[in-house]
Amino acid sequence: MIDVNFFVLPDGKIEGFGITGHSDYAEEGSDIVCAAVSSAAFMAVNTITDVLLTTPKQLRAQDGDMFFRIEIKDIPMCRIVMEGLKNHLLSLEEQYDDYIRVSYVEV
Repeated sequence: MIDVNFFVLPDGKIEGFGITGHSDYAEEGSDIVCAAVSSAAFMAVNTITDVLLTTPKQLRAQDGDMFFRIEIKDIPMCRIVMEGLKNHLLSLEEQYDDYIRVSYVEV
C-alpha cells in the first residue's frame, strides 16, 4: 500500500507531504498506481521548485519514498499546487482504495 501523509498546519494549509510504500497493484514497471502517484508528486515538486523558484525546507526522494516540505513563507505561493496534488491523490484513493491511503498529519 502507498501511504500519503499531507503535513497540515492548524489553519488547514498544506506545508508538505510524505509518500512511502508500494501499491503492489501490478508488477514493477507495470504498476499504474505507483506510476500515477510518482508522476503527480514529481510534477508538484518540480512546479514548486523549478517554476515557482522556491527552495524546499526538505526534499528527499529515494527508493519509492518522497518527503517534501516548504517554508511557511512559501505556502501562499504554493497553495494551488499542493491542493491540486491533494485532490489528485484523493481521486486515486477513491479509484484504488486497496492500494493507496491518503491521510493528514497536523504539524
